[in-house]
Amino acid sequence: MKLFIYEHCPFCVRARMIFGLKNIPVEQHVFLSNDAKSPESMIGEKMVPILQKEDGSYMPESLDIVAYIDSNYGGSPILTGPKNPKIEALIKQLQQYDYKLECPRYIKLGLAEFATQDAIDNFVTNKSKKMGSFDECFAQTDSLIAKVADLFTQLESLITSPNACNGLLSWDDICLFPILRNLTCVKGLKFPTKIREYLESMSKKSKVNLFFDKAI
Repeated sequence: MKLFIYEHCPFCVRARMIFGLKNIPVEQHVFLSNDAKSPESMIGEKMVPILQKEDGSYMPESLDIVAYIDSNYGGSPILTGPKNPKIEALIKQLQQYDYKLECPRYIKLGLAEFATQDAIDNFVTNKSKKMGSFDECFAQTDSLIAKVADLFTQLESLITSPNACNGLLSWDDICLFPILRNLTCVKGLKFPTKIREYLESMSKKSKVNLFFDKAI
């Protein structure tokens, strides 16, 4: 099987997680950010992640990929734990702020999807239309960090184990870890102890890297 991704994409992290958590081998291929032709030739639109299944067919949509792999590979399903609506609500709140913090930093992390200037320029142009200029986003760093920090305080009290946010691996982990992982690219954002331990444990288990060493 092959998985086509962007390294920065939280939806791609979801798909990457299930392969790592179940120790299932998969070839990972990174599209350039401005490459529309490749994904369009596979699924008819510019979207990632895309799974090329063993029969050669293509599957988009991160949660569909996770469900397919969990149900059909590596033994019994592992995402059997409970969901917590409070964590789901906090994820949605974090998503109000995370892109403005992360997008201006992604292009400075040396990620494969931004290996050319054209790819960087395409990303900056598209995101700036939705978020404002990257310089404006950088200027908001302190206020955005403060808002995320408040949400971290609420989240820390909900994490019951470093191995799974609700005690047993669940769909909450598939949705929460990618959001937290991408925020590790933000220098100056402090991660409370339980969140840091959860991040490091989940990164090791899922084989998805963190960005602490590259934070800007």
